[in-house]
Amino acid sequence: MKLNLATRTLTALFVFILLTACSNTDGQNHEANGSNSTNGQENNHSSAEVSGGVVRIAMSTEIDNLDPYVSAATDTMSMMDNVFDGLLDTDESGQLVPAIAEDYDISDDGLQYTFRLKDNVVFHDGSELTAEDVVYSYEKLAGLNGGEPISSQFEIIEKIETPSDFEVIIHLKERSSAFLAANIRPILPADYDNHSEKPIGAGPFKFESYVVGQELKLKRNDDYYDVDKIPFLDEVQFKIMPDPESSILAMQAGEIDIIPGISAQGLLQLGDQVKTVSGPQNMVQIMALNNSVEPLNQKEVRQAINLAVDKDMIIETVSDGDGIKLGSNFSPAMDFYYEAGLEDVYATNIAEAKKLMKAAGYEDGFELELTVPSDYQFHVDTAQVIVEQLKEIDIDVDLKLIEFSSWLENVYTDEQYEATIIGFTGKLDPYEILRRYVTDYKRNFINFEHAQYDERIDQALKATNPTEMARMYKDAQSILTEEAASVFIMDPYRTIAMTNGLEGMKMYPIQKFNLEDVHYTE
Repeated sequence: MKLNLATRTLTALFVFILLTACSNTDGQNHEANGSNSTNGQENNHSSAEVSGGVVRIAMSTEIDNLDPYVSAATDTMSMMDNVFDGLLDTDESGQLVPAIAEDYDISDDGLQYTFRLKDNVVFHDGSELTAEDVVYSYEKLAGLNGGEPISSQFEIIEKIETPSDFEVIIHLKERSSAFLAANIRPILPADYDNHSEKPIGAGPFKFESYVVGQELKLKRNDDYYDVDKIPFLDEVQFKIMPDPESSILAMQAGEIDIIPGISAQGLLQLGDQVKTVSGPQNMVQIMALNNSVEPLNQKEVRQAINLAVDKDMIIETVSDGDGIKLGSNFSPAMDFYYEAGLEDVYATNIAEAKKLMKAAGYEDGFELELTVPSDYQFHVDTAQVIVEQLKEIDIDVDLKLIEFSSWLENVYTDEQYEATIIGFTGKLDPYEILRRYVTDYKRNFINFEHAQYDERIDQALKATNPTEMARMYKDAQSILTEEAASVFIMDPYRTIAMTNGLEGMKMYPIQKFNLEDVHYTE
């Protein structure tokens, strides 16, 4: 690919990220007794690869929508990532790599992206994937087809040209350092809109069936365009199992082969029956505070809550010590952009917290509703600890547990909540992480508003010098901390348990199941 020096430098830095991401973790321990554990990746094995077989994976959350342009749940997207491919993909080191696109060019002014497509890609219905499908997909994402934009990442597109059936030229309205990483979004077949019932992609697995609340079944795509990545497995079955203990019992009984986010206690129960792949991730676990509701609209109250929450205790009790304490909405996994030291700004101090509560007019405390998705035991456990901690400053917390589908509607979309516990999953670009707090971002459900923060994010997005860009992102992190936008808790480790005899699972910079590499051994 022909990239000028400045663009090559920026691209290298954007994808230099070694991180992992997920929205579902159950307090992992990568050194649990009785498990064969590796940190980040599996050890190399000499065992022969066996083609065929079925793998059953326990998932704790229900699928929110099979359509990749409608789904908002990370677990759903990680499952369906096996069905869909984008122009680009990411490897386990965080590098952007070609997928449907063979290569690409970026113009010197950063306003024109030219993608050349592979000419052997077919969708699961047998139709050829061409530039027409890319235009259809991107116009839908950008709202250029007359509808509402589906993704703010694509609103920056001004127009799309197709000089040939296998070449696409995308013109941007303005320079955006975040656009390249956006091209991992799935390409869909033109004029097909029934993905919510029968999704059709071009990925390594085909959709077979889905039973609500029970199972998603995928079959191997023998016509996959990347012949070196045609899956070993015949079939993958994602079993919906909200109760972690049920998953463990099912694995003990030989009914489950993989648990993507397992607790230390679970590993102890399974013992030598499993091996693990483990490592830190770029998930920011957050106690989100709705900045638009009283009294959370007062900075002093938000600061008092931060001072009362003992993050070290949460990490020890909920995550068995396997978590990195945070002070802003950013993980040290992305070292180049990370502002160190913020994790200690709100060291636990009950006396100071009470002073701030008194100054804000809440010396006697107040009642706070904490809404938590019941599907995520890790967040429920965290919430229960925080309930007790906030009693120290006379905040009476009403813990409200709801299903994740309801959380998406009530909290994430309608913003009808006071506080919540959730995990913000990692992205391939820092802008995608920090824009969540930009005033006019439609998914800013925390309702944080700060003119200087907005300015720093805009400056970073348009910067051409990587060092200057990083400085802007670091300034933005400091603003979130100073304003106590929410309580930023930790980046927890993640452990995947696999039954003995399975190999090939890897950790990725986003939550991703690389099931085309998973195989049984002789």
